[in-house]
Amino acid sequence: MRFVPANCLRKGMKLADNLYGKSGEILLTKGTLLTKAYLISISRLKYNGLYIDDDSSKDIEIVNVIDEDLRRQTVNGIKNIFIAASDSKSFATKTLKNIESLVESIVDEVMKNQNVVVNMVDIKVFDDYTYYHSVNVAVLSIVMGVALHFERRELHNLCLGALLHDIGKVFVSKEILNKEGDLTNEEFEEVKKHPRLGYDYMEQTLKLPNAVMTAILDHHEKYDGTGYPDGRTSKKISLFGKIIALTDVYDALTSDRPYKKAILPSEAFELIMGSSGVHFEPDLVNIFLRKIAPYPIGTIVKLSNDYSGIVVENHEDFCLRPTIKVLQDKGKDVIPFKIDLVHEGLSNITIVGIA
Repeated sequence: MRFVPANCLRKGMKLADNLYGKSGEILLTKGTLLTKAYLISISRLKYNGLYIDDDSSKDIEIVNVIDEDLRRQTVNGIKNIFIAASDSKSFATKTLKNIESLVESIVDEVMKNQNVVVNMVDIKVFDDYTYYHSVNVAVLSIVMGVALHFERRELHNLCLGALLHDIGKVFVSKEILNKEGDLTNEEFEEVKKHPRLGYDYMEQTLKLPNAVMTAILDHHEKYDGTGYPDGRTSKKISLFGKIIALTDVYDALTSDRPYKKAILPSEAFELIMGSSGVHFEPDLVNIFLRKIAPYPIGTIVKLSNDYSGIVVENHEDFCLRPTIKVLQDKGKDVIPFKIDLVHEGLSNITIVGIA
């Protein structure tokens, strides 16, 4: 299977997995052939893409770092928390216990798959971006925490802080958050209040560990002190805050928003590398670049030698040099064969684009 962006979906393509709606209901089942009507509905619902089965990718298995059912449960749990906050309701003890149970399951899943280079490609529902984003940031943060050899309790607190990092946005005008186009200075000042608003709400509502609270407060602080709400420099920013700041930016860059289109994971990598030592802790950037795939499995890429093909494997220490199943040479179909850009003496060949 491979992930195909929404604008590249075509009539007759076959779904490689079930397609779920906002409430977890099945909209289309695995194996369904896309019709014109389905494509119109997918466009209307603003899915960013689908997993497709075709001849070029039929032997490719994409291993998710967490189970999709667990992911959907967590999205719904976070949605309930945000809805309660926006209605000025306090957390129910039952709600927190449910989230903490999901946190434990996420930690278990990531630890079980800790040797997997993460292919963070999503089928996101546009309207539920905030909830999917919160779960993605949590998963990516736990991947980082496992790589940093955090203890179990630390992983739990990091995951909880990441899931709740944007809770303060429920107190910011939706018109500002969903505005198409640039924010005014006054509007951006309102957005910049959300880490403090989230911190204050959680402090008044629940007794959470200090590490969770500082993660919520610090997730927009920057290494060089140009972040918000307090403009702290690296030594004064919590480690959890630094991790979430990095994973938050990555997922935001690779997601469609009202004011911008998503960019490719490889482009997000370049921006993050360029911000190392400026916005982000360099050591954390180095770990991130080893654990997250800039060219997710199933991506069609172009090579500098005029080959094009599909990524079938990523290597942790050589994230920019995956194994590729070559499908074309100079635009003409060939009998597929694999090349490993790390282990076959092909150092002169590089990826030059996405097909």
